[in-house]
Amino acid sequence: MKNLITRTIFGILFVVVMVGGMVWRPDTFILLFAVITGMTVWEFTSLLNQRKDIQVNRFISTVAAVYLHLATAAWCVGMADGFIAYVPYVITMVYLLVSELYLKQPNPIANWACTMLAQMYIAMPFAMVNILAFRINNTGEPAYNWMLPLSIFIFLWTNDTGAYCTGSLFGKHKLFPRVSPGKSWEGSIGGAILVVAAAAAIAWFDNVEVADKDMPPALLSTAVWIGLGLVVVVFGTWGDLVESLFKRTLGIKDSGNILPGHGGMLDRFDSSLLAIPMAVVYLYTISLL
Repeated sequence: MKNLITRTIFGILFVVVMVGGMVWRPDTFILLFAVITGMTVWEFTSLLNQRKDIQVNRFISTVAAVYLHLATAAWCVGMADGFIAYVPYVITMVYLLVSELYLKQPNPIANWACTMLAQMYIAMPFAMVNILAFRINNTGEPAYNWMLPLSIFIFLWTNDTGAYCTGSLFGKHKLFPRVSPGKSWEGSIGGAILVVAAAAAIAWFDNVEVADKDMPPALLSTAVWIGLGLVVVVFGTWGDLVESLFKRTLGIKDSGNILPGHGGMLDRFDSSLLAIPMAVVYLYTISLL
């Protein structure tokens, strides 16, 4: 019971911080994901460095990841040229590769691979969340709209809730027993159905409520919102499974304990690491961003 209360309290606080940080102002949105990026990369590289044959430079990898997020934000809001903004990041990546020539580590290939994995797996998706948040308006100026990035997390949370409830009641057929024995096909289907309902509700809010309040015009049609929800369901589930495989490979249960009752940063954001970039791909594919 005590663990349930702790989990509930910190779960509510987590949602409040996430929603508040995204809805309040664009600078709080950027700051929120800069902190999330730094904490997640630090946790990820710390776990990798527990292996005797891997030694990733945690500090430089973390700083580089945060810089990538900030550079992408600056580019999206028109504060910096795209190429110029990324020059320091490129130089840092080259440094991390060249430095292995002089460090004389026993397995430089593993160090290179894990260093770049942290950037591709964590830094890149969190940098891409800026592409969802900032759009060019009718006057040619960048405008902040929190609805798209927030909807990604609403879909992920809805899917988790629906999958847990449906799977607990009806789950019989395992989805991926080798990696995550607790997940079932019934739970995944239940989560997807609930996400479709959530997407329809968001579409109504976006097209009716927002329009009535003279806010920016509707972003997406109902069909496209539902499509986005299903993209998040599929890739969010895969993201969860990828992190489960990562933890099984390292022989750990949770990626950390920074969030009592909820594990570490990777445990909280694993689904979003695949859902965010694929949401961007989906929306660009249908030419709506």
